[in-house]
Amino acid sequence: MKYKSFADMNCSLAQTLNIIGERWMLLILRDAFFGGKRFVHFEKNLGIAKNILTARLKLLIEEGIMEKQESHPGAHAEYVLTEKGLALQPILLSMTHWGDKYMPDVQGRRITFVERKTGQPIRQMSVVSKGGRVLAPREIMAVRGSGRNSPT
Repeated sequence: MKYKSFADMNCSLAQTLNIIGERWMLLILRDAFFGGKRFVHFEKNLGIAKNILTARLKLLIEEGIMEKQESHPGAHAEYVLTEKGLALQPILLSMTHWGDKYMPDVQGRRITFVERKTGQPIRQMSVVSKGGRVLAPREIMAVRGSGRNSPT
């Protein structure tokens, strides 16, 4: 299925979706955050066709979200998240937490995210005020910024 490009839309969300909004992209990123680095890992774990995986990895590299690195001579290259790619973690965590709440498995939690250093579970993703207070959706509003020159 061919998706509409949002490249000309002056909206940060649309620009983000233009790169990572396709579901294979999100699953590739999920696997990368879980430690996947090799083409064969992504292909096998996701059950994705080689041509689709090749195209998605190419875009992630072009956008600076992943980089292809040689691990050692004679070995297959590895796909590694860049700083820009690592910055996507809160998005994936938020989506997973939403799925845990609204699409739960009857047998219980599928996964729990913990702080590496302490082993303690992290808090559910939320929007926090500058002062540290968790905000409800209706407590937030959007205000036009200087870079916003066209209507929504």
